[in-house]
Amino acid sequence: MSEAITAPGAGTAARTKDPVDQVPPVGRLAVLGVQHVLAFYAGAVVVPLVIASGLGLDSETTIHLINADLLTCGIASIIQSAGLGPRIGVRLPLLQGVTFTAVSPLIAIGLANGGGVAGLGAMYGSIIVAGLLTFLAAPLFAKLLRFFPPVVTGTLLTIMGTTLMDVAASDIVSWGTGAAEGQDAAALTVRGLCYALLTLAVIVVVQWLSKGFVATISVLIGLVAGTLVALALGDADFSAVGRAGVVGVTTPFHFGLPRFTVAGIVSMVIVMAITAVETTGDVFATGEVVGRRITSRHIANALRADGLSTLLGGVLNSFPYTCFAQNVGLVRLSRVKSRWVVTTAGAVMIVLGLLPKAGAVVDSIPSPVIGGASLAMFASVAVVGIQTLRTVDLHDNRNSVIVSTSIGLALLVTLQPRLATMVPGWLQILFGSGVTLGAVVAIILNILFFHVGPHRTPDVAVSDGRQVDLEEINAMSPDAFAAAFALLFSGAVWPVERAAQARPFASVTALREAFEDAVLTAAPDEQKSLVNGYVDIVDLVAADADGRTADDQQAQVDVGSIALDRMDDVQRGELAAASAAYRERFGMPLVVCVANLASREQLIADAWRRVEHSPELERRVALGQVVEIAENRFDRLVADANPVRTAWSRKFEQLEN
Repeated sequence: MSEAITAPGAGTAARTKDPVDQVPPVGRLAVLGVQHVLAFYAGAVVVPLVIASGLGLDSETTIHLINADLLTCGIASIIQSAGLGPRIGVRLPLLQGVTFTAVSPLIAIGLANGGGVAGLGAMYGSIIVAGLLTFLAAPLFAKLLRFFPPVVTGTLLTIMGTTLMDVAASDIVSWGTGAAEGQDAAALTVRGLCYALLTLAVIVVVQWLSKGFVATISVLIGLVAGTLVALALGDADFSAVGRAGVVGVTTPFHFGLPRFTVAGIVSMVIVMAITAVETTGDVFATGEVVGRRITSRHIANALRADGLSTLLGGVLNSFPYTCFAQNVGLVRLSRVKSRWVVTTAGAVMIVLGLLPKAGAVVDSIPSPVIGGASLAMFASVAVVGIQTLRTVDLHDNRNSVIVSTSIGLALLVTLQPRLATMVPGWLQILFGSGVTLGAVVAIILNILFFHVGPHRTPDVAVSDGRQVDLEEINAMSPDAFAAAFALLFSGAVWPVERAAQARPFASVTALREAFEDAVLTAAPDEQKSLVNGYVDIVDLVAADADGRTADDQQAQVDVGSIALDRMDDVQRGELAAASAAYRERFGMPLVVCVANLASREQLIADAWRRVEHSPELERRVALGQVVEIAENRFDRLVADANPVRTAWSRKFEQLEN
């Protein structure tokens, strides 16, 4: 549960306001905003540093690019979180940063146009045009949301979280890879790893021991703790603060008027199209975290903000902008959903962009400390993706192929980055980023499987000795449908017959839900009769103990799942007593879906707990057990209809048993 945040003196209306729109007290607002900046800062400055290095820019120009980047990041974040007019900005806690996807193309554009400062004009001209086109095309892209179902967005979020681990790992081992002559690289790497693990441990301990406001700033506490330890041991250097200038203001077109080249513009338009996909994933991720249903309007508003921010980046000597995934992870970790926290972070970044000394303080945090905090945040993004994928029917082989292929290719180019140098130049944008490749593959596969060509629906059951898919299920006669799914419910056909009336089914999930609804919406006497058709758990245990297999029409589960035959006499007596008390109180068998139990002890404890239920509550619990048994049987039907795909999972089931 998220912490409720209200302004001082707020009344009932404020307490019921959407957490996204609530304004924390000034003190908390400032601290939480700074935490977002600290989490974001390393990612913000790495792009100008890499581009400056690639173009061979001097130190003064590099510092100017960093200041310009921070200033524009702040403006862009305010536009996205606070909004600008009714149609610009998604108004969610999303922080804007420079997209990593643009790094290689921008360096290529700069080098192709003279390199150094001379190449910046063509680079910024391409950024301006791409930003303008993104702004104008935002509503069109938003209408394509049907091509971004949960299987695509969940895959994208999982890819973002897992592939970003490489960024965190690079921060952690940076000391070792940058060792000077005479230094022990291995020792430096181990020291950096210790700082990262210390930072991560502090974040975990704070989350474990604390709640409320302290838990919301766990990442900030971890960063401060790691930095203080590094400072005490002589591994943090704040001398750069004294050398930094007091004020550094970037002016529009500081490096000259922009130049427009066709190749550069096309390249940046491709980058912005890919960035739009990343932004869409981040918006959906944030929606999941804050409990907002994302619509095409949200996506259009977010992309307009991306386009406007990118256009400003070209004018203010900065770069293309997108939503930053690591800050989505921070929203999840902190459980503070207020968008005004991100707006405050934007204001802090504007200050950092104008005050190089302030930026130098943040820049002095050791990179392994930042890497340790990043691990926690990036992993949280992956968790959001996994949660989204839980809503996807992975029994459908098409969804399984989309998820596995996209994640596999994304990890391939992340783990082997040199692959990008082995492909033609026009493919390097695609192979230069795991997020980019995974996103493109997920979208294309989803279109191929579900929108174009002969996309067969998944096999669902075996009828008359052959596999039948969802389209055939929808076309079956009522008798054939009842025969195909007769084994789902012990001794009762009416739930299957009523589920058939809900055809046609758009998905396997819809078919499964039809069986559930048929049971849960039935009349009370029908429900009780259904429960009475099942085997009492005591009789099921007795059948297993005697080495006999219960009749297939009656067996609730594979009873070997928790080794019921190994119950001792004391356990059998306890279970028999609970069953007798249950029958006396409710007049029906004690029905248990054993597959959902972790141990025989849990079985006995749950049996006695159910005896204490009220009759109405227990009626619902017993029906829930019937539904869970039916779901397990349904899973077995799907597995039997897809024997090749389920072969590996069955091997693992055998190992567990």
